[in-house]
Amino acid sequence: MEKSMERAAEFLQRDRSVHPPAYTPDYKTSVLRSPKNALISLQNSLSEITGPVFSPEELGLLDNDLIRNYAKDGLPIGERIIVHGFVRDELGRPVRNALVEVWQANAGGRYRHKKDQYIAPIDPNFGGCGRMLTDDDGYYFYRTIKPGPYPWRNRVNDWRPSHIHYSLSGSGWAQRLITQMYFEGDPLIATCPILRSINNEEAIRGLIAPLDRSAAVQFDSLAYRFDIVLRGSRATLFENPLQGAK
Repeated sequence: MEKSMERAAEFLQRDRSVHPPAYTPDYKTSVLRSPKNALISLQNSLSEITGPVFSPEELGLLDNDLIRNYAKDGLPIGERIIVHGFVRDELGRPVRNALVEVWQANAGGRYRHKKDQYIAPIDPNFGGCGRMLTDDDGYYFYRTIKPGPYPWRNRVNDWRPSHIHYSLSGSGWAQRLITQMYFEGDPLIATCPILRSINNEEAIRGLIAPLDRSAAVQFDSLAYRFDIVLRGSRATLFENPLQGAK
């Protein structure tokens, strides 16, 4: 009975007052990407409450070590850091075995991508991609090089703050999350049009990883703490049960 309830559990609705609007003219590319009509709320079905299942055997031994997983003739250039944290749902419960994927620019602010034409050099020993699974407590960690800021074609002299991209897959497709992590103390955060599209200061602070000296490695790496909250499943189904649930 407990397993069937878990399988039929719907996810909580997102709080739209926290998330940025899709249409944000100061963020130029949102103009053509944003929907023109109001969103429609649909009841969860199996397409939303289920998702892919991953196993540690599918990941490489260095997938969560961006310092070494692309190195060829030496180590990448830049500030070595550790990023770690917990993935939980909105009810505070750990999201176990969630796939966490990250990608970023190198220390000079350039991505290893053919369309990135920024003048900063490509680091031959840094790929900028990694992935890991959360443990039973929802904990994850990885090593990397702190990314540099870079200019982008939004407004005159706009620069992106240093950031790391995240993609997370939870226990169901409705928990899918793509976001960005920023670094405490970065002066470019205050003027970033993407971050300023969020109208909730607490939500903005949730995207900024504070320095965590307790997790630093002596004479090696500083550490940053970044906790993530995904949508949570309903604890009971007394109201608004899933269609077709027995």
